[in-house]
Formats: sequence, structure tokens, C-alpha cells
Amino acid sequence: MRFNLIGPFEIVTDDGRTYQPGTPKVCQTLALLLTRPGEIVTAEALIRELWGEKPPRSAVTTLQTYVYHARRMFAQEELAPPGRCLIVTGPSGYVMRVEDSEVDVRIFERLVTRARYELAEEEPQRALRTVGQALDLWRGPALSNFPAGDVLAGHVVHLEELRIRAFETRIEAQEALGRHRESIPELRKLINDYPLNEWFHSRLIGALGAAGRRAEALQAYQKVRRLLAEELGLEPSAELKRLHGRLLSPARGERFVVGAAV
Repeated sequence: MRFNLIGPFEIVTDDGRTYQPGTPKVCQTLALLLTRPGEIVTAEALIRELWGEKPPRSAVTTLQTYVYHARRMFAQEELAPPGRCLIVTGPSGYVMRVEDSEVDVRIFERLVTRARYELAEEEPQRALRTVGQALDLWRGPALSNFPAGDVLAGHVVHLEELRIRAFETRIEAQEALGRHRESIPELRKLINDYPLNEWFHSRLIGALGAAGRRAEALQAYQKVRRLLAEELGLEPSAELKRLHGRLLSPARGERFVVGAAV
């Protein structure tokens, strides 16, 4: 079976059925357990996720009820094979007995790590393929079909940061393959999604310069310079300033690429 958290929370059964739990509190409980498959999640952490800093007096009993409903859901909806116990009660909390390969978040994390390794080993084609598999797992904002509490919100932020890392890996792999022109549409979209990310801006400027579109690269620099000044009162980074200088005064015979003259 498969538990998908990257997008609306859903459970995919062995026979291909997709099921979305309808109770938000049960979704929160299961999702938090699934962020640490095979490990105990304390009742304290679950209570903090469900009710924040002011839980009701009945929090422990109510949590037990949500776990009971989750177990009953697995049985009644035939989501798990007969005899498979997914939620195990421990001395201080609960354990979700599933493999990393059954949770899309864990698959995503593993693929991004592998892609970074392949890129470091100078295998950009393999890295591009691997990171593409990772990003294909995203079906929308993580856990988008119920409100996340404070604990899950931290996991969502971590996932979003890792997603940005995956985008960076794909851009770096394309650069290593000399595909600067192909990176431009994606970089424009990434800048629209993450307007204050200077790394994406620098890569767009570099890709435009490498593609022979120097005027557009200069326009892109002026755009990020104004954005940083208006939004944050900051000057562009040293890397952006170096790119700007090379655009204005390219060395004789220089082929423009991000980060260095070749």
C-alpha cells in the first residue's frame, strides 16, 4: 500500500483504490505517525499537534478514540491486508508499522539525496532523471486537505525546503549538461513562486547570458535589484553583482555561464 502526504492526504491500497479519510483529526494523527514510520511518536507530540498548547482535559482519552477510529477505518474499508496491524501502541505513544517505501515523503527524501550524490559524482544525466522522479511525487501543497497543527506545520516547512533543494538540483544538472536555454522557462516559474530566492534569480540571469540573451539578462538583474530594495531594503548578493558586471563588460572571447568565465 502507499500513503501519500505530498498533496491531499490519501491512502492507496494494494489493489489500486484511493481513499481519503474524512475526519481531519484522524488525518492529523495518521499524518504525524507517517512522518516517522517505524518509530514511536509520543502521545505528547500527538496531543500538541491536535490541540496546540491548550489541550482539553480529555486529550489522552480523545487521542485514544482517534487511534481507534483509524484502526477501524483500515479494517472496515479494507485498506490493509487482513491481519496486518498498522498502528501499534507503545509505552509512551504509537508506532506506524509501515516501510519507508510505502510513504511518499520518505521516497521523496531518498530520491533527492540520491540525486545530490549523483550530481556530486559528475553524473548529471542520472541526477536529472532521479530528481525528476522526486518532483513528480508532488500533487500539490503537502497535506492540503486538512488543517495542520504546529507539529505537522514544521514537517511541511521541511518538505518545502527540500523541494526547493530538488529544484536547485535539477537546474544544476541541466547546467552541467549545457542545457541553459532549456532551464529558462522553469527558472521564470520558480522566480514567480519564490520571488525572494536570489539563487533562482542568479541562475536565470546566467542562463539568459549563456543563451546569448544579454539584454534580457540585464533586465532580469534590474528586476531582482528593485525587488530586493523595495521588499527588504537590501542590495543584491555579491554573486548577482558579479554576474551583472560580467554582463556589462564581458571578457574578449568569453562564453557566459553561471559562476565562471569559460
